[in-house]
Amino acid sequence: MTRGNVVFKALVVTLLAAGIQPALAQLSPPATWATHALNEYQVIPNVTYLVASNYEAKLDIYKRRDTTGPRPTLIFLHGGGWVQGSKEQSLMSLMPWFEMGWNVVNVEYRLGRVALAPAAVEDSLCALKFVAAQAKTYDLDTNRLVVSGESAGGHLALTTGMIPESAGLDRQCPGAPLPKVAAIIDWYGITDVADLLDGANRKTYAVQWLASLPNREEIARRVSPLTYVRPGLPPVLAIQGDADPTVPYQHSIRLTEGLSKAGVPNQLVTIPGGKHGGFTPEERTKIYLTISEFLSKNGLGGT
Repeated sequence: MTRGNVVFKALVVTLLAAGIQPALAQLSPPATWATHALNEYQVIPNVTYLVASNYEAKLDIYKRRDTTGPRPTLIFLHGGGWVQGSKEQSLMSLMPWFEMGWNVVNVEYRLGRVALAPAAVEDSLCALKFVAAQAKTYDLDTNRLVVSGESAGGHLALTTGMIPESAGLDRQCPGAPLPKVAAIIDWYGITDVADLLDGANRKTYAVQWLASLPNREEIARRVSPLTYVRPGLPPVLAIQGDADPTVPYQHSIRLTEGLSKAGVPNQLVTIPGGKHGGFTPEERTKIYLTISEFLSKNGLGGT
């Protein structure tokens, strides 16, 4: 698939979300697929799943039109160091999942300027509970929920899939219990937040997210995926370049080593010389083939 075809698909789905029917003629096969999305997906944009800090947290739902009954569903969380970014910027990352025929829930959350840590983690857990509560309405299969994200979104995908109810981080949205996700696809996510607050790995975005909270070290530990490594977690696929300047590559190594010791199925896809995303088309092809194999191996289908 060429970059131009991916862009075209993104444009069509964006128009679909806006309710605009584009006029198309003499289409290439990939473009023809994109027009099929007009009929195959219903888009329910900007659904409020939580109100907190005087902020309405919203998500977009991409629901298959041409099938009935529960569908495997991706929950996606955008990146931006917990202090910037938007769900709209993630549209390109959703394309492979549309091609696989999955339903998709694209989630925003409170950024640092609205609420400091652990707000983004709390919101992501509330989005998961919302999906469980509204599963029948939108044909979302709670037995086949995969959570994914990039960078800070990768961190939130991990916390959403790993944090137990006993941690108390879902208490702002009481109701349905936290469902167990079926798998986690982590794109270069942070696994040890405290590691980014001081020392050689200090990162401005992490400092901004925790700011001058008096108990920031405790909160950093509470929102770190490494804190919750234990037996019985869902399978985890981690993807990262070994020359990532934004999130230390050792975060993925430490995570997967810990998961292996706990007996949790996991896999690390290392991109040699890879930075913080921006992978080549060939590298992305390899990654998505691995994702497909990972899904199939864990009973979640794949193409």
